[in-house]
Amino acid sequence: MKIRIAFTTAMVLLTVSRSFSQDLLEILESETSKATQFIPATFKMTRITIGHSTEVRSKGILEVFVANRFWNLPVERSQSFIADRMSSRIALEYGISDNLTFGGGATTFDGLFDAHLKYRIPTKNAGVLPFRVTLFQNFSYDSSPIANQAIADDFSDRLAFTSQVLLSKKVTKDFSFQLAPTYVHKSLGTQPNDPTNFFALGVGARYKLGSHLSLVSEYYHTVNPIESFETHDPFAIGVNWELGDVLLQFMLTNAVNMVEDTFITQTRNNFNFRNPNLNFGFNATYVIHFKNKLKK
Repeated sequence: MKIRIAFTTAMVLLTVSRSFSQDLLEILESETSKATQFIPATFKMTRITIGHSTEVRSKGILEVFVANRFWNLPVERSQSFIADRMSSRIALEYGISDNLTFGGGATTFDGLFDAHLKYRIPTKNAGVLPFRVTLFQNFSYDSSPIANQAIADDFSDRLAFTSQVLLSKKVTKDFSFQLAPTYVHKSLGTQPNDPTNFFALGVGARYKLGSHLSLVSEYYHTVNPIESFETHDPFAIGVNWELGDVLLQFMLTNAVNMVEDTFITQTRNNFNFRNPNLNFGFNATYVIHFKNKLKK
């Protein structure tokens, strides 16, 4: 009799324990499901100012990008209409998938033709990885005449490569921050003593001023700069304005060049109000939706 009572008591306790465990497991799964979410977008545009952000274009979206820089020369009465000099870059970027973008463009000032791949690592659980990670790989071809006549004019000598790991975090609903560890390889230095491998760290930020307006800034520090001439770290500050499928960027910067391997390593002007150090930058982006459902 005692054995039967003990057995019955044990079965009741086991049933209650299993029922409680299942209820607890369901609660935990429900809480985990609520905690699992996509990391919110940190930047609305694929560029902060002069450099790329962690954002990529969705699949089937084409981005037409036009960038301009205007500056004056330090010579009296040299100004022609708005500015003495102007550089433009025209580029196209296409979303191959929701996380992979391919782009290419050309620049008038330095004769660079460039292309890049940009891959955003998909992350759903903000608790595991609370920031966005995007891999950026760019290569460029310099079509301008080589100043050093002793250098053989080979195709490979005109190539440069830039690799970046872009890390961004939305700190608050209005403020976003990005770090960009960067490696640049140039096939040839400007002079024989110049390095061909460069290491830099980029820092960018965005502060939301309104529903369509934001303040942005960006800075790159090169660890081992070119030795044959004086260079400065590129810096930019400006505003981004969103108008539906048209995105406008206005900025002040000391960087004339617009491709990563050049503006990171070859910015010759300091950031101040002396000509030609301060340049006015204007970028315009037009987004084309090839799939109507993406626009809804």
